[in-house]
Amino acid sequence: MELQNDSYLVLNSRATAEIKVKGSRFIAIAVPVSSVEEAEVELTAIKKRDYDATHHCSAFKIGRSGTVFRYSDDGEPNSSAGLPIFRQIDSRLLTDTLVVVVRYYGGTKLGTGGLVRAYGEAAGAALDQATIAEIIPRTLVALEYAYDDTSPSMHAIGQFDVIIKETTYSEQTCMILAVRSAQILEFEQAIIEALSGRGVFSIVD
Repeated sequence: MELQNDSYLVLNSRATAEIKVKGSRFIAIAVPVSSVEEAEVELTAIKKRDYDATHHCSAFKIGRSGTVFRYSDDGEPNSSAGLPIFRQIDSRLLTDTLVVVVRYYGGTKLGTGGLVRAYGEAAGAALDQATIAEIIPRTLVALEYAYDDTSPSMHAIGQFDVIIKETTYSEQTCMILAVRSAQILEFEQAIIEALSGRGVFSIVD
């Protein structure tokens, strides 16, 4: 999916997937999370549920910019589990996402390369099962204008990514608009120019 630089992708639902490699079961759980604390709570719950598993390897990425992240090999060889899980999250441009891959050892060692492939494949399969949403940060604004300014106002609004939330008609028309945050200054200037300074534009808390 191609993103604008002010939007980001998140999971819209939990998802699971399981693969088997040489007798070992790799069960991946993808979970939407909004904070490090929430990710840790989810990881603890999965560890408690699958207490008899051999490993609970995980990775998460948090925040609009995705700069908060962590991954864990949970006893597997260094960088053979947590990092390939994280790469599956990162390659899909996802954030606010936790993936835990639970391994039940099947008796045959896979080697570092085999583990990297298995953990990455399991994580990718779970993420492929999840529904994904694009989040566009928006700012609520109030716009008031006279009836005679309806046409230029609507023309200006139509030039931007705006959701009309509410419209009230009286002596003045009052609109509550959800404007793409990255466009807010440009939008305000367009309204000022369209109405030649008439009307009232304000940010809604």
